Amino acid sequence: MAKHLKERTGEAETREYDANVRRTVEDILADIEARGDAAIRALSEKFDKWSPESFRLSDAEISDLVASVPPETIDDITFAQAQVRNFAQIQRGSIKDVEVETIPGVILGHKNIPVNSVGCYVPGGRYPMVASAHMSVVTAKVAGVKRIIACTPPTDGKPHAETIAAMHLGGADEIYVMGGIQAVGAMALGTETVGAVDMLVGPGNAFVAEAKRQLYGRVGIDLFAGPTEILVIADETSDVEIIATDLLGQAEHGPTSPAILITTSQKLADDLQAEIDDQLTRLPTADVASAAWRDYGEIILVDSLEEAVIEADNQAAEHVEILTENPRYFLEHMTNYGALFLGPETNVSYGDKVIGTNHTLPTKGAARYTGGLWVGKFLKTCTYQECTEEASVVIGDYCSRLCAIEKFWGHKEQADLRLRRYGGRNIGLGADAVE
Repeated sequence: MAKHLKERTGEAETREYDANVRRTVEDILADIEARGDAAIRALSEKFDKWSPESFRLSDAEISDLVASVPPETIDDITFAQAQVRNFAQIQRGSIKDVEVETIPGVILGHKNIPVNSVGCYVPGGRYPMVASAHMSVVTAKVAGVKRIIACTPPTDGKPHAETIAAMHLGGADEIYVMGGIQAVGAMALGTETVGAVDMLVGPGNAFVAEAKRQLYGRVGIDLFAGPTEILVIADETSDVEIIATDLLGQAEHGPTSPAILITTSQKLADDLQAEIDDQLTRLPTADVASAAWRDYGEIILVDSLEEAVIEADNQAAEHVEILTENPRYFLEHMTNYGALFLGPETNVSYGDKVIGTNHTLPTKGAARYTGGLWVGKFLKTCTYQECTEEASVVIGDYCSRLCAIEKFWGHKEQADLRLRRYGGRNIGLGADAVE
């Protein structure tokens, strides 16, 4: 029987905050749709203190920004993008077009067609998330997207050079220094100077996530995202220092980021709080991480690995680290997770920054029904069909009778016309048609 030794306490505040975010986003998107560029500029001045002559960077501006980045940083960005690109290419190679003759004369197939245009949002602010450019721009490029635009907010009153370099090296066709709801709204709705896209991807704060949610349907999105989450599953072989480090490493994202331990070890459960308290005295982002742990941290004690699997699947967490004697037991048995990190030798930070898997992952239980961003998200699997005249008569017989059952007489006539044309049948038009 699972015991919750520490539970979240911040859910009520989150619900009230979410309601305020929804109203704010709705008003801002309506303003963008009504006033276009004028609204974008006013919002950028208000929220980012940023009003350049053009939000889109010119080729010369991009070149100057890339040149300002130290060569070793360019090398690091290039290495990370090579890992992301390589894994995305392997994934793309696993997705096949299909064409098959299902019965004589009937050809069915599907093609995997890239989305034509994508807008990639790369967060900035306190944490300029350079890696998000790799995950969105590079992956879209591998998928074959024809037009990729990328937006990121200014940092300290100017473009963040490393983020711009990552967007450019990743293959972005247009780069805008523009943040928040105004960036997402401009990309989805279009303005006088920003051409609308077909799909939005990338993480962001609560306002960006809500804007994507409200725009879904007008454009596609990667997934509905909330605050980042980490779940660690540990047994008696695990190390409390690693557990605390990895929980706090994700908790620093924001004060509402869940950080959860599921363990079979009473000792680990008892020792964790003291280790976290000690590490918080040294962590530069302790102001954020401590609030997240206080309000959204959980410790769950279970009797067995089988019970750990059940609890973990109930959580359906974004990132799941397995720090047990046999990590692959959870790979074989778990079904609900965004990404698994097997063993103490890897960790969420590797996945977030460099190892090659995508870091845009489902949160808030969405791992029950979807995976994260990957090359396949940028592809539409579209079917087609083709018949010979003889096959059209065979299929038409069945179709005609099935349409009559449903009283779809116009549908029935589509089949009957082919039966007359290709099969020489004497079938009239309408509900009383007989052969």
